[in-house]
Amino acid sequence: MPLRVYNTLSRQKEEFQTVEPGRVSMYLCGPTVYKPAHIGHMVGPVIFDTVKRYLTYSGYEVTWVVNITDVDDKLINRANERKMTVEALAKEMTQDYFDNLKTMAVEGIDHFPYATQHIPEMQEIIATLIEKGYAYPLDGDVYFCCTKDEDYGKLSGRSLSEVLAGTRAETHGAKQHPADFALWKSSKLGEPAWPSPWGPGRPGWHIECSAMAKKILGDSIDIHGGGLDLMFPHHENELAQSESCTGKPFARYWMHNGLMQASGAPGKVGGGHDKRGDKPTDIATAKEAQEANKLAGSKGAASVKELFAKHDPETIRFFLLATHYRSPIDFSDERIAEIGKSLEGFYRLFETYQRASGQSFYALTSATTRNDQSRPHSWSDDAGESKSVGDVAELKALRQRYLDAMDDDFNTGGAVGVLFDLRKTLNAFIGEHKLDTAAADKSQLPALTAGMTLLKELASILGVFRGSKVEAAADANDGMLDGLMQLVIQIRADARKNKNFAVADLIRNKLNELKISLEDRTDQTLWRRG
Repeated sequence: MPLRVYNTLSRQKEEFQTVEPGRVSMYLCGPTVYKPAHIGHMVGPVIFDTVKRYLTYSGYEVTWVVNITDVDDKLINRANERKMTVEALAKEMTQDYFDNLKTMAVEGIDHFPYATQHIPEMQEIIATLIEKGYAYPLDGDVYFCCTKDEDYGKLSGRSLSEVLAGTRAETHGAKQHPADFALWKSSKLGEPAWPSPWGPGRPGWHIECSAMAKKILGDSIDIHGGGLDLMFPHHENELAQSESCTGKPFARYWMHNGLMQASGAPGKVGGGHDKRGDKPTDIATAKEAQEANKLAGSKGAASVKELFAKHDPETIRFFLLATHYRSPIDFSDERIAEIGKSLEGFYRLFETYQRASGQSFYALTSATTRNDQSRPHSWSDDAGESKSVGDVAELKALRQRYLDAMDDDFNTGGAVGVLFDLRKTLNAFIGEHKLDTAAADKSQLPALTAGMTLLKELASILGVFRGSKVEAAADANDGMLDGLMQLVIQIRADARKNKNFAVADLIRNKLNELKISLEDRTDQTLWRRG
């Protein structure tokens, strides 16, 4: 089926069609860099990194932009608290953000524009809005006139009389309408300031993204992403000022991801029985409920680096992709640990494959595009008598289920389920042909490799199983280390044979303390780390 994307603007799934055939322009609102990133800051980047991976796999050329807000009230206040310049604080926190993206295998971002580097473009848009009558200067500030935009509120579904509940404080009493928001703010003494036709000042919150998206991606973009909490007022105001400036649609598809919730938080789902909030009223309800229970730095959320100290980054990425992107994510250390345990089955499969074939799973070369013809021959309809995992149709069916899930609004949760089913199929095939024993039917190894290559292909789209365990696997197959372990295993086997179970148990327990586990089989004892 064709790729379909849920569009917050239309409140329905739409067939994906780009502004320019074969190309996708994508903008994701990035962080305000005033504090170390916490897990909530990684949700959007991981999700949209996966979206880009799948679009690229599907044959699109994707340009993805994530902005850095390096001037803002929060930055100014935090810099004052730490007795440092706004510039120095922004530099420190931006590096923290970049470090965390790298650790989380977010690699697809093409441009990181900084707000302070695009002040002229912001002023140009503001001047155009004033000229067209959509904005007005007021005592050194400039405000967008919401009443002049006839369809203001179309993204959030709010009427003009309802918008004040979600706006940032804009207290100037002489504004034409209380909902009018600042495009330009006059600077107070000691605050960062840039010269402008309206006096020294700095940009408002919303104009920054409009200017950077327009500068890098053009007047109309394909995908605008961000957390559900940004739908109003930020994205609503972005849309209003951008379309009022250019007279063109700003974004074809507005994609909003669910927010990170404290585990067990009440009211975390949308209206009715729909966690994603597909109906207009559901989206408003979901936004309010999720914002109320959002995991945030102000509520004591640990930094991402603190989380990395407890959980493997690959486990965290898997955790973020295990649910549909529009659903809230129920956070707890226990839930992440459960994901980690479930992934151990994959790592054991990779070790089994390496023992059986002599090849590393991580070194397999898999197809990188949807229509790549380089898949093993046993995939082909004309495979004849060649064997495959289960059969050719089973591999094809699993792959098709995966593609159907991703084509249905990037349903990564469904795609993850397919990976587990594929693992089960591969393990069954290994057991059927005794490929992990001395009695292995070696003629079945090419078929196993075909299935493992499919697993590598599908996992790569999610950005997982790309090598975070390579070093451990390499250690596990290091000649000296393996030789020492075989000696220990033999000593334990002799102890058991002589009914010296105390020594045998002592060896196993001490190995467990070193995070080395033993697996006794009928024909051998295997060991692994972790």
